[in-house]
Amino acid sequence: MSTTVLATKLYIPPPRPKVVLRPRLIARLNEGLHGKLTLISAPAGFGKTTLVSEWVNNLRFTSDDFRLDAANGGEIVNLKSQIANRVAWLSLDAGDSDPTRFLAYLVAALQTLFAGIGAGVMAALESPQPPPIEPLLTILLNQIAAIPADFILVLDDYHTIDSKPVDQALTFLVEHQPPQMRLVIATREDPQFPLARLRARGQMTELRAADLRFTPAEAAEFLNRVMGLNLSAGDIAALETRTEGWIAGLQLAALSMQGQQDTAGFIKSFTGSHHFVLDYLVEEVLGQQSASVQTFLLRTSILDRLCGPLCDAVLLDPSASGQETLEYLEHANLFLVPLDDERRWYRYHHLFADLLRQRLHQSTATSARGEGRGVVELHSRASQWYEDHGLELEAFQHAAAANDVGRAEHLIDEKGLHLHSRGVAAILDWLASLPTTVLDARPALWVRHASALLVGGQTTGVEEKLGAAEAALAVALQGAEPDDKTRALIGQIAAHRATLALNDHQIDAQSRALDTYRRYLQLLGDPPPLSANEAYLGMGRIFYEWNDLDAAEQYFQQSLQLARQYDKSIDRFVLCEIYLARQKLARGDVAGAAAMLAETEQSVRQNNFVERMPDVAAVQVKVLLRQGNIAAAADLAGKYELPLIRARVLLAQGDPPAALAVLRPFRQQMKVKGLADEHFKAMILQAVALRANGEEHKALQLLCEALALAEPGGFIRIFVDEGEPMRLLILDFRLSIEKQPRGQDQRLLGYADKLLAAFEQPTAQPPPIGDLRQSQIANRKSQMLEPLSQRELEILKLITQGLSNREIGERLFLALDTVKGHNRRIFDKLQVQSRTEAIARARELGLL
Repeated sequence: MSTTVLATKLYIPPPRPKVVLRPRLIARLNEGLHGKLTLISAPAGFGKTTLVSEWVNNLRFTSDDFRLDAANGGEIVNLKSQIANRVAWLSLDAGDSDPTRFLAYLVAALQTLFAGIGAGVMAALESPQPPPIEPLLTILLNQIAAIPADFILVLDDYHTIDSKPVDQALTFLVEHQPPQMRLVIATREDPQFPLARLRARGQMTELRAADLRFTPAEAAEFLNRVMGLNLSAGDIAALETRTEGWIAGLQLAALSMQGQQDTAGFIKSFTGSHHFVLDYLVEEVLGQQSASVQTFLLRTSILDRLCGPLCDAVLLDPSASGQETLEYLEHANLFLVPLDDERRWYRYHHLFADLLRQRLHQSTATSARGEGRGVVELHSRASQWYEDHGLELEAFQHAAAANDVGRAEHLIDEKGLHLHSRGVAAILDWLASLPTTVLDARPALWVRHASALLVGGQTTGVEEKLGAAEAALAVALQGAEPDDKTRALIGQIAAHRATLALNDHQIDAQSRALDTYRRYLQLLGDPPPLSANEAYLGMGRIFYEWNDLDAAEQYFQQSLQLARQYDKSIDRFVLCEIYLARQKLARGDVAGAAAMLAETEQSVRQNNFVERMPDVAAVQVKVLLRQGNIAAAADLAGKYELPLIRARVLLAQGDPPAALAVLRPFRQQMKVKGLADEHFKAMILQAVALRANGEEHKALQLLCEALALAEPGGFIRIFVDEGEPMRLLILDFRLSIEKQPRGQDQRLLGYADKLLAAFEQPTAQPPPIGDLRQSQIANRKSQMLEPLSQRELEILKLITQGLSNREIGERLFLALDTVKGHNRRIFDKLQVQSRTEAIARARELGLL
């Protein structure tokens, strides 16, 4: 499932119709464009968002630099031509503490300015096992560095982030920030950045509470002009002193004073700490509103974002229009922030919303309906509205807030929420919050916890969750026979263990996993449910690796049929089509594979399944290489961070050293991370690259290691899919083993023969562009009446080594007459009469 970006988080808050102009702060913000970072850090209610919004909405800067004209009041000089604002805005919330989600929204914000930037990063983030954040940031920074225009990135409400990985990621971004980018952060508390270092280097501009507080003149303008009061200079000074220039306090005080007869008395009694004052003022503001408005404010405070229809669904009050009430609240300055230009979506000021929720819980706790019951119903209604409008994640979050375990399970299972990469973190947080007693009472929740971990690319803790599920089931059954639902759950536990074995890259676990998948499917019955598609896909992967292409295709097709029955917003069918394309490529149907991948790519783009594009591109590159279109393959590989694919392209371009430079660090990274499967693939490709680089001995050593690892699991396609270079390397390995005294490597001879038998007849590869010698060889080959078969090439190579027909037969397990028959066909194709002439002719044609 592709990540659905909430567009309202990327909107720059529009200018307010009435605002206090603050040129001294605007000048400070303009000065900050000389450095890397502008930090606006102050407690809630100091006007941080409003200030930055007003600044960027009126900002114009040159595309060349941010040079200021000191003689012109710090305004920005237009050196060449003014351009429209280049400001990307991201309003953060607690959910963005997930590093993957944070980076996804960061890319989305940049894409509001530069379409397509970070597309590969976004795709990588949505993969089943997202790569580390730092390499993705490196890619993103390199793309930013290539942007010809200056721009500003604003991160608002950074204090909502509670994540060391996110802090580290943003630190890395700041330290390697391209010169055309300026970062502006608004927050209630200092981020965990090396601020002292930036300060010492003069790379940071800071605005803090002492800077943001209203001056007496600004307070006067705000209270009298903006809020419409008619206060004396003495009253304004007293109120400004008591609030210490705290803008939210002034606004709340002004709202409370509207309609007051004794303003001086009110101001005199306006004392206390911010928290107490704010509590008091909220009471006063609410108390002056009608009962219907008070009810609206309290009950809609459970929503992070509001729109008219959503408010109507939550309140169930036909006498009042949610949209009209929102428009009234905005007009009355009741801490409502518009999130778009159409005035459809809003949010409450965060602090105001917190206090409304506090009062809501206090009011429902003392009601006759029981503690918190009213809040539960509100969350349930919100959950239903979000589900009806296709926003399953938000629906799940409100179901979890309502502690509606059954509804949350429904959204996970029926809506496929566990397949949504953006929903995994929410599900894991919810499951982690549930007490063990609840999980034990519903063993399926333990299994779903394990499933969510696997979908999120985690294996740690999966076995513990599966074990807990089994223990809970044993207690529930107490020796009784399980019903169909329980048997299916037991099978699901076994299937997860099989997937865990494969995802843990246990290369000898395929037979164990296959038996488990079969038992699971038996438990599910006929017809199989949609969830069986994962088992069929797993079985197809195993048979494909064993080179049983007919069985693999059957299981891939069964998986695809079930995957296509999921909701269209779920991308399970993409993986099935990718494996079917690989199946066609393995059969030599290059055109069929290309056509299928083209259709898959179209579906991916139409449904915005960007996280699947690297998977599609990886196989497309292989198809292009088989077609000899190296330039197109290189262009496609360059769009994604796929080291193995990049290495294959470099080998096809005739650059083994560059391929090795990619493979060596990648293989080491995979080893450190414990990703044995990726490490294994890199090892095999590295062996091919070593041979191409003339390092035959190292290549044979590495291949021997790979064969020893792969032989217990019966791996075939992982070698055969590397094509003719791997076939020749295995043949070299076999010959090298025969020359050695009998030892432990002798057991690999049969395995090597099995692999050699699986290779197709070799086909001539197109020569590298500009390689005259290879072109000449190709021209000579075209003079042959018929190309040599795979077996004939093997025999020709043994003839070159001086082996007799009998020795060749013993080595290749062929009858003597069969060897002689191959010799005659070799001589006929080469148009020669003897072994000596055959060897000379083969060398002339470049066959050896």
